[in-house]
Amino acid sequence: MANPTFEESLQELEQIVTRLEQGDVPLEEALTAFQQGMILSKQCKDTLSNAEKALTKMMTDANEEVVFDEAGQ
Repeated sequence: MANPTFEESLQELEQIVTRLEQGDVPLEEALTAFQQGMILSKQCKDTLSNAEKALTKMMTDANEEVVFDEAGQ
């Protein structure tokens, strides 16, 4: 199975949260769902962090990557 997209992971995380908020999940299933939710949460956070790093860089005329904050200096 291919890695899920950010959107697919986020949707699955939302479904887990909704199911757990309803409170009628057996304990063993709730623990498994919680663990899966933590994994999905970390994957989503990592994806967003990587996207942020990519978006804060730009290419100079010499084809060098520069962080936006450094570009003006």
